[in-house]
Amino acid sequence: MASHTITFQPSNQTVSAATGALLTEALRDAGLDINQPCGGQGRCGRCAVIVKDGSIRRRSTIRLTASDIESGYALACQSIVEGDAVILIPEQDQIERRLVTDKTAKAIAAPFPYDPARDQTVRAFAVTLDPPTLDDAVDDVSRLERALAARGIRHLQIPLPLMKELSARLRDAEWQVTATIETDTWRNPDGPPRLIDLIPGDGEGAAQRLFGVAIDIGTTTVSVYLVDLLSGEVVDTAAEYNKQIRRGEDVISRIIYAGKANGLQELSQLVRATINEVIKRLAQRNKVELWQICKATVAANTTMTHLFLGLPPASIRLTPYIPTVNHPLPVAAPEVGLDIHPRASVDCLPGVAAYVGSDITAGVLASGLADADDLTLFIDVGTNGEIALGTKEWLVTCACSAGPAFEGAGVACGMRATRGAIEEVWINSETFEPTFRVIGDVKPRGICGSGLLSLVAELLVTGVVDKGGRFKMDMATPRLREDEHGSEYTVAWAKDTDSGRGIVLTKVDIDNLMRAKAAIYAGFTVLAQSVGVDLADVQRVLIGGAFGKYINVEKAVQIGLLPDMPWDRFSFLGNTAVMGAYTALLSRDARAKIKDIAQKMTYIELSADNTFYDAFTSALFLPHTEMSRFPTVAALWSSERSPET
Repeated sequence: MASHTITFQPSNQTVSAATGALLTEALRDAGLDINQPCGGQGRCGRCAVIVKDGSIRRRSTIRLTASDIESGYALACQSIVEGDAVILIPEQDQIERRLVTDKTAKAIAAPFPYDPARDQTVRAFAVTLDPPTLDDAVDDVSRLERALAARGIRHLQIPLPLMKELSARLRDAEWQVTATIETDTWRNPDGPPRLIDLIPGDGEGAAQRLFGVAIDIGTTTVSVYLVDLLSGEVVDTAAEYNKQIRRGEDVISRIIYAGKANGLQELSQLVRATINEVIKRLAQRNKVELWQICKATVAANTTMTHLFLGLPPASIRLTPYIPTVNHPLPVAAPEVGLDIHPRASVDCLPGVAAYVGSDITAGVLASGLADADDLTLFIDVGTNGEIALGTKEWLVTCACSAGPAFEGAGVACGMRATRGAIEEVWINSETFEPTFRVIGDVKPRGICGSGLLSLVAELLVTGVVDKGGRFKMDMATPRLREDEHGSEYTVAWAKDTDSGRGIVLTKVDIDNLMRAKAAIYAGFTVLAQSVGVDLADVQRVLIGGAFGKYINVEKAVQIGLLPDMPWDRFSFLGNTAVMGAYTALLSRDARAKIKDIAQKMTYIELSADNTFYDAFTSALFLPHTEMSRFPTVAALWSSERSPET
């Protein structure tokens, strides 16, 4: 097979590529990275490059206009090498590395009266051993076991690598040591304790420091709590965008990418690198040694769990949607590449089904749904809309693919909720001029999910868009216009933005949001119908997920994302997945309760019949085809102007 020379500008890096190779493969060989949010399926258009010279065949031109192609643009994931070529990589919008929530750490207290001797499985025991003599010539292991037996620790398991160092450590410490021990595990509460580490000292200073990490692996964001296992307090928190975003912005895209050559290995390495980066940052700024982190709990959706563990996720997206495992065994930190204590246990919490993972079981625990007397609806709003309904006596759950619109993705001027993002919008009902609030109080760079929701709601109630999400182009405002991509509304003029480019909302953006909100609304509607209850009977609606902190309930009801009910029934809880992982990190009882929650949940597969499709189709309007479901929105329209269907 012929080999060709590919030169990438502006770095002028050169690689050889065989005939038929994709440009993305050549980029990777050159050590260059380029965003592929759709997982290399040619849907997002964000891997666009410019062919300056040479032989490149575009096997797909989706997302490219005729003028784009004339200017040399090609999608790297859809372009095949057929000869030597010179490729220019345009400046890419860089993913911001630090989240706004990482700038300050709020004090988070243990969610229950914490007693490490009662609740914690990893503990430190300071012991003083009797030095050996001719009259007391027992072996070193028996000597250590004897000292620990006085503290209630019996039948100690000592890993061979630690046993090889045991004699030297005891003598170097002059027989005064602190033993870090995992006293039991959630699977075997009566099992033998396991020695994690043995360090010199009597429990003072460094020997008295013992930490764990609670991790939430989100499709978009990885969040970590650094926890003092002696006090139960959260020392610090941090978050980082999941590096897997480069290979797909939703779980389906990543499952597809994992099926490519080395794709699974790459995705596993990316998420592990993200977690390690966050843990290292937390450790450095709190003067914690990585070896002092002796335990980890992980909450994640089922696909993220598989990718973290390196398990093939292909069967998750194929009928009948069966994952490799819902309830993984704990693993040692080196097995999943975590840079904490090498004998630390990493416990991936139990999930329920292919699309309902441990982020939901942990969230149900943290939200209080598992103890609810009243009928309660729990919704985790994000890329994957996961829903649970029930009381402490029973629980049903389902999942629906909402897509990345709530995260600002799949939107022409979308971005995540970071500095420069428009997060809330108001429209003047007479002039149709917008006023908006920007995160960081700076010039806007784009619009995030909460801003998108707010904007569409405002356009609807002021009559700029109709129930079908169509712009009313006869409105007297210069902000409405038609271009080659269709109709759009200008939120910010080019002169007023950070980039010098206008920020617009397109009809396609509205369609994406309508599909996302329709999926979630249809999901909890069908879930309620499946158990014979009415949404009006729901007494509490709990909103989880990082996006759930920013939702304006009034606007969410106006577009039909949330049911129209009294506002005092809604509670916005933020990241319930990481809170559940934190609680499980502290308490063996909480960990067992998450297992019980997973076993109690009845999973409803929405694709099994046409009920969900019918409900979804009915919800593909603003707010819904049946206005009787949204009486407060109907009343608002009658006082403003009535949008036409």
